[in-house]
Amino acid sequence: MSSRGTPAEYFDEMYAGAEDPWSFETRWYDRRKHELTVASLPRRRYRSAFEPGCSTGLLTRRLAQRCDRLLAVDIAAAPVATARQRLADQAHVRVERMRVPDEWPAGADARFDLVVLSELGYYLDDAGLDLLVTRTVDSLEPGGTLVAVHWRPAVAEHARGGDDVHRLLDEVDGLTRTARHAEADFLLDVFLRVPPPARSVAQAEGLW
Repeated sequence: MSSRGTPAEYFDEMYAGAEDPWSFETRWYDRRKHELTVASLPRRRYRSAFEPGCSTGLLTRRLAQRCDRLLAVDIAAAPVATARQRLADQAHVRVERMRVPDEWPAGADARFDLVVLSELGYYLDDAGLDLLVTRTVDSLEPGGTLVAVHWRPAVAEHARGGDDVHRLLDEVDGLTRTARHAEADFLLDVFLRVPPPARSVAQAEGLW
């Protein structure tokens, strides 16, 4: 996470108080949301994926089943250590500590056909969110998938609401939204990087 918005110390303090401060490992809400996130992926398989803000790696574990290569990063040392342990048997997954969006994958690691922004954008102020979106779109290969998932109710520590994050993504040149799952609790949107023109799952398989 960037220094623009919720400070990094907030996350260090949260994880210092508990290994799983948001109870991701025990709540049915989070397990169901993670399963919906992975089920929303329009491709059966991805070549190279990026998950910034991976926390302790629960969603990462599910994404790993659909990716040939997966880079997962988080700002705080404690969840990175937990995620590395959780993914230790997945040789194609790399977990790193990184302060996004100020820091971003470079070189051979800088192009992806899948980026997953899960519970991340609302921690950033305007400049930070703009940079996150710009770098995400620039990193996506033509036709690549962006999945965004964000909590909707107001939270004092968030710089904005989840709906605001998704409204911004809806307005970005180079992205076309192809699917939306909306509940009172969270929004889940799937975008494709255009051009080429976005196609549905059935269109991609030649069904129409």
